[in-house]
Amino acid sequence: MILESLSYLPKSKEANESLAKHFTDLAPALSARQAAIESSRCLYCYDAPCTRICPSEIDVASFIRNIHDENINGAAAGILKQNILGGSCSRVCPTEILCEDACVRNHDAEGQPVKIGLLQRYAIDNMRFEQHPFKRGPSTGKKIAVVGAGPAGLSCAHRLAMLGNEVVIYEAKEKSGGLNEYGIAKYKLTDNFAQKEVEFLLQIGGITIKHGQALGVNVQLKQLHANYDAVFLGLGLGASKQMGLTGEDAPGLLAAVDYIAALRQSDDLSQLPVPSRAIVIGAGNTAIDMAVQIQRLGAEEVTLVYRRGFEAMSATGHEQHIAKENQVRMRTWAQPQQVLLDDTGRVRGMRFEKTAVVNGRLSGTGETFEIAADAIFKAIGQSMDETSISDPLAKTLKRDGDKIHVDDQFRTVLPRIYAGGDCVAPGQDLTVQAVQHGKLAAHAIHADINGLKEAA
Repeated sequence: MILESLSYLPKSKEANESLAKHFTDLAPALSARQAAIESSRCLYCYDAPCTRICPSEIDVASFIRNIHDENINGAAAGILKQNILGGSCSRVCPTEILCEDACVRNHDAEGQPVKIGLLQRYAIDNMRFEQHPFKRGPSTGKKIAVVGAGPAGLSCAHRLAMLGNEVVIYEAKEKSGGLNEYGIAKYKLTDNFAQKEVEFLLQIGGITIKHGQALGVNVQLKQLHANYDAVFLGLGLGASKQMGLTGEDAPGLLAAVDYIAALRQSDDLSQLPVPSRAIVIGAGNTAIDMAVQIQRLGAEEVTLVYRRGFEAMSATGHEQHIAKENQVRMRTWAQPQQVLLDDTGRVRGMRFEKTAVVNGRLSGTGETFEIAADAIFKAIGQSMDETSISDPLAKTLKRDGDKIHVDDQFRTVLPRIYAGGDCVAPGQDLTVQAVQHGKLAAHAIHADINGLKEAA
């Protein structure tokens, strides 16, 4: 059981029906009237900065004009042509630091940018295609293995299938979707949206998904390399980084992603273990998601602790605001020093050392303080699961730190093996960027294995 470490904690005091109300849409969808008004605010810039900054190169001005003209299918098709997971990205993409930040209306006189994310969601949620909007090209007779049914793998598979190739996806978990299914806050992707999006994507045809197939366990890279014309690795980052402290394996200390996964898969939220006092270590969106969700499940006191200041957090200002709105306490300039255990060996809190920047480097000040807690959730980042690249062939992959090295066409150093998404070095670990990696890698794979002169 994924939450065995917390099994001794009490369950939530609220019933499942009551708890479910805490996990409805974070940002309610626009009505038709609201979408009409919002789309009319767009200036349809010729050299639109919103489009230029979009990692998946969506023509933002064009799809908004289509909404304004009540051509919803046209708007959706334009989005999906560039980003087949445009629905989930409209919900989870940090638009506040991308397209909406670049919007020409984003200045004091206007008060706010065009609500691009919500308009994108409106288009996808209200599209009504009689059949899948993209047709497959003539069969190439080529077959490609994709490892990982997350955003990068799904995007790559869809584009390869569209180009006329056959694709087999090998996915370790029971469901497809990757982080969209297992790693996003429940209030950001509601109503089983991740699975609906996968089902829509598969309508292109030519894609088979095999679940329970883990690279390095019951599938080997050497085997895939021999049996397919090409292999795309969309492995993600499956292992939680360690803090390196004694007591890190004690009951009551858990990786935030593991709890979030259990929460997203739970049919009865009232059965989840909920500490009365919780500490979350980290500064990214996962840390915020964890802190907010455990608070909404009924924790009485949730403290998020980060070793630097607010301005250095990878979580956006919007995410930080969500945490504060949900009464999450946020302590900065403090780093974990010791896990505190009770007489039974369970977590009772954590000792922190205050930090400061000295001569340009983060240093401990020697001053410590303690925070009492029944559970500690670490959200200090993910790394490659070494098991997945442990076979002899996989070990020859060149690495950039703990990620796979690829060239500008997402080729690894091994012929006919490609990689993209969070598992490769370039990038911001964003869903929208993983989708773009998969799409571009698909064009490179298609060109390479079919003897075309260059990738599209």
